[in-house]
Amino acid sequence: MNFKLHPEFKLNGNSYSEKTLVSFAEELSNADAVFQKEIGDFFLDFLNREDTIWVQTSGSTGSPKKIEVGKQQMLNSVEATGKFFDLPSKTTAMLCMPVSYIAGKLMLVRAMHLGWQLDTFTPAGNPLKNVDKTYDFAAMTPFQVARSLKNLYKIKKLIIGGGAIATSLRNKLQEMSCVIYETYGMTETLTHIAAKKVNHKQSQKELPFTALPNVELSVNANNCLGIYAPKVNPDKIQTTDVVELVDEKHFYWKGRADNVINSGGVKIHPEEVERKLSKILSRRFYVAALPDQDLGEKVVLLVENQPEIEDKSQLEEKILTLNSLLKYEIPKEIIWLENFTETHTGKINRRKTLEKIKK
Repeated sequence: MNFKLHPEFKLNGNSYSEKTLVSFAEELSNADAVFQKEIGDFFLDFLNREDTIWVQTSGSTGSPKKIEVGKQQMLNSVEATGKFFDLPSKTTAMLCMPVSYIAGKLMLVRAMHLGWQLDTFTPAGNPLKNVDKTYDFAAMTPFQVARSLKNLYKIKKLIIGGGAIATSLRNKLQEMSCVIYETYGMTETLTHIAAKKVNHKQSQKELPFTALPNVELSVNANNCLGIYAPKVNPDKIQTTDVVELVDEKHFYWKGRADNVINSGGVKIHPEEVERKLSKILSRRFYVAALPDQDLGEKVVLLVENQPEIEDKSQLEEKILTLNSLLKYEIPKEIIWLENFTETHTGKINRRKTLEKIKK
């Protein structure tokens, strides 16, 4: 690993040499607060003499697992991010995501390697609530962004990852002063390998994702995205994400092949139906399939939080009058749940939530 702590690096306003950072990390590693301990543990793991480090996947598309990644590959990812988003040394940034997963870990590596001035905040739904300064850069989940709309002016450049952005939220972001990007990536690609601007567009037409430097894209026979990014992973990654590939650097994301619903021979991408439903739903929800005697699988809508009876009937009426929904996309059943099952990173665990219904 070709790493040297950048002289401009600061953490919570303090400067460190590699030696003093290790000493500080040892203190943090013994802290009672989980977030502080995670930061300390990661610094110690990254700054040791080993060439690799173990990271955990989020579990949003399967069981969480630990994978071994190269530290040099993490540095390569960091450099691509700095170049793509134009984030030089002395960039002020905030970390408000868990360090137990790759997104939080990479924020720390970006700060160390690129010479950022990073402030850390215990992850929360509204991380900007008590922030009294402006930052050049931050990364958040859609959940955090939705609860931070009044305070987004405190960020100049914001990337959103960890889940799809609902149409209702996307519309609200158009009026924000900060420049906002939606990112695409996974633990195996060491966070994002592509991004697209969400607001400040020249037209209302949806933009495709653009690959970061040193990333080549392809599709297989099922139009599932293939990623070759040798700087961050020596192996080509074949995803189950169905895309419309524009060229080797641009694509439109459609949904996951393993989520496809086959209803009476018609293949339906639940993510596309969700984008349409997000115009009329403010609660958390998702679209899934349940067995059906006639259709094989039927489209169902799962909604979180039990509403009043009149809210149920109003939603049914709104769905039936939603012009963008095709006939076969209309949910055959609406299922109301008190709470969805979540992954460790706060995403909806679709499979386990659905299992509760099937029991």
